[in-house]
Amino acid sequence: MNLRDCDDEEQEEEIFLDDDDIIAEIPVDEEDLPDAGDEIELEADGEEQDDSLHVFTGHKGEVYAIACCPTDPAIVATGGGDDKGYLWKIGRADWGSELQGHGESVSALAFSADGVFLASGDLNGLIQIWDSSTGSHRCNLEGPDKGILWIKWHHRGHIIIAGSEDSTIWMWNVDKNTYLNVFSGHGDAVTCGDFTPDGKTICSGSDDASIRLWNPKTGDSLRVVAGNSDPERGGVTCIAITADSAVAIAGSKDGSVFMVSIPTGKMIRSLYSHADSVECIGICSSQPWLATGGLDQKVVIWDLQRSSLRCNCEHDEGVTCLSWLQSSHFLATGSVDGRIRIWDTLSGNCVKVFNGHSDAVQSLDVSADGEHLVSCSIDNTARVFEISEFR
Repeated sequence: MNLRDCDDEEQEEEIFLDDDDIIAEIPVDEEDLPDAGDEIELEADGEEQDDSLHVFTGHKGEVYAIACCPTDPAIVATGGGDDKGYLWKIGRADWGSELQGHGESVSALAFSADGVFLASGDLNGLIQIWDSSTGSHRCNLEGPDKGILWIKWHHRGHIIIAGSEDSTIWMWNVDKNTYLNVFSGHGDAVTCGDFTPDGKTICSGSDDASIRLWNPKTGDSLRVVAGNSDPERGGVTCIAITADSAVAIAGSKDGSVFMVSIPTGKMIRSLYSHADSVECIGICSSQPWLATGGLDQKVVIWDLQRSSLRCNCEHDEGVTCLSWLQSSHFLATGSVDGRIRIWDTLSGNCVKVFNGHSDAVQSLDVSADGEHLVSCSIDNTARVFEISEFR
């Protein structure tokens, strides 16, 4: 019998089903079905696709912090819950240096503005200084009684400040390995802070729901600004400072965002859109725009000149970190769902989704040449993604 004969027989013996032949009905939600044009993000073996160019797997625990060297586009630092930090290079799987000596989780990393030094801080309150090009140890900086939450360098020198869980900020001269000042006044952990771009003031935010402005030379508290946040709900989480050193903008756990005049210490205005904790904040260097990301599953783009909302960038889960892609209008965001999204903030559209992480993204940074985005996650890895198209 040939194939044509088989077709003829099948056409003659048509088979029909009636209600008695139905064994069971399986309900299907049409919203769960993919559209005809949707891309299914799975590899042939059923695993989710990985868009990263390189995966750094040196850590044996969750990775909390990541930083790119501002002068060498290849150098990256990571720190994690395995009490270790690493220096490694993009595109050089054979080069790496372990930052030995930390006895607790490495919670904060920062390169000096000239790229010469890397500072790594841990939850024991220890900061170590490293040579960025070789990974060799330079010195230890001690002082805080509890964990280091953030580290910042002066924009024009080797002066460093760090905020601690013990409610203090410490400042050291790295070149001389000397303590300079301790800033006391906050009533709870100092969760965020930085030098103003002109270097004349330090701004800090705390779980006590306040922002403080400090004189770096004397250690005096110049002004105290009570934020919108209720201390019982967690206080200030993140801070950004405008390029003219005039305004500090802070996000809080109660979802509020507020702007403070640095010269006067007065509240300028509040921005309301988030319904949950604001976890990250960043000012665009080419436009008067602010981005804030929160656990309410969205990033909000604000027009600072008009103090108005430009657009909402909706996510599937909470937003944990963000980074403007240098001087462009593109913004990268990291989420609890493990995905990294690139947003065109002119339109508010998501133009790229990077897959690869299997758990929440903790931190993002951009290489000095703008070619790569680096990320770290509690999935124990750091990853590198190509972003040269977004300029």
